[in-house]
Amino acid sequence: MIGVGGMAEFKFPDVGEGIHEGTIVKWRVRMGDVIKIDQVLVEVETDKAVVELPSPFAGKVSKINFNEGEVIRVGQAIITIDDLSGAAAPPQTIAVKPNMPQTIPKPISLETNGIVQSKALATPFVRKLARERGIDISKIIGTGQGGRITESDLDGPNKAPSQVSVCIQQSSGYAPKVDIEQGDQVVQLSHMRKVISERMSYSKTHIPHACGMDYVDVTKLAEIREKEKKVIEARGIKLTYLPFIVKACAIALHEFPEFNAHFDDVKNLLVLKKQINIGIAVETPEGLMVPVVKDIDKKSIVEIAQEIEHLAVAARERKIKLEDIKGGTFTITNVGSLGGMYSTPVIDPPEIAIMGVHRIRDMPLAVKDKVKIRKVMGISLCFDHRVVDGAKATQFMSEVMKHLEDPDLMLVDMI
Repeated sequence: MIGVGGMAEFKFPDVGEGIHEGTIVKWRVRMGDVIKIDQVLVEVETDKAVVELPSPFAGKVSKINFNEGEVIRVGQAIITIDDLSGAAAPPQTIAVKPNMPQTIPKPISLETNGIVQSKALATPFVRKLARERGIDISKIIGTGQGGRITESDLDGPNKAPSQVSVCIQQSSGYAPKVDIEQGDQVVQLSHMRKVISERMSYSKTHIPHACGMDYVDVTKLAEIREKEKKVIEARGIKLTYLPFIVKACAIALHEFPEFNAHFDDVKNLLVLKKQINIGIAVETPEGLMVPVVKDIDKKSIVEIAQEIEHLAVAARERKIKLEDIKGGTFTITNVGSLGGMYSTPVIDPPEIAIMGVHRIRDMPLAVKDKVKIRKVMGISLCFDHRVVDGAKATQFMSEVMKHLEDPDLMLVDMI
């Protein structure tokens, strides 16, 4: 909120997680409305969730700069509010619901040999774009709020293209021509679908994916689930196979911490994460979302089941909180309800691995020299081959499979 005389401009704040733009979903105020501090002004859809932006200032709405459905970028003024007291708007801390409060940063000045320099302010997304394009971000003049550098600033006249940026442009410059003929239906992709496209394209072009596949005899797991299902459902909790899979993966992540990690490909650093936070891919009408179940090692299978169900419903209804989709260290995508024996899921950077779990089928297996019909589930592990090799990935999968084939081990090997 920037005060000018008796008026204040509310600018789309940096809500974190590299989010740099959003779409106006619904205005909660109209021109001429008198509003209070913390009153919700507008609902904005980002690639992560629909967030409510509250006002840090009381006054009267004098101007609304964007219509519903329009895209806004971080730093753009979206509404102007008259201060009814006649005083200029003081500096405010903007609380972005459902995020934690964030204070608008001011440029930091550093004086060296009498020369005042400004430390570049930018989101992680913008910094990464600058690195990919070979741009020295310290030489960019930010036009965003508080001098923050926006994505559009990287395309301005003050940027100097390098050979790296030219190579990137050349490698991605091809675009096939699309003809629209009579009778064709044209569908405009949503903002969320657009961001998914960008992230998946980045993952496949920057990360050398390798994938291991195997099958697991989950007959004993199926028996345990069937036995306990009614008891758990009587408490209002749906017990699926997924909480057991999550717990088995958490045990393996504890044993092989290089899979519970983030990779900084610019600094060539592997960061082994302290927390075990597993993202669960959820299909929604707008596209795939990945809510995160945090601190798996501190939760029981029943608690995990309850949290997965709660987060999945919130994701499908677009009521998920930003803190519930942040901080993932490993991802599981469950396509079992849709079918298929194996898949090659795409890694969600900066994570270094993702596991796909598939439909459980009745199949004949050799058990102690006899062929029996068993419950069998296919699993796939896609991993970043820059960071881990196939041998280690196979060991990781074996650890997961061991605990799924004999669920009693989860009680012994609790982490």
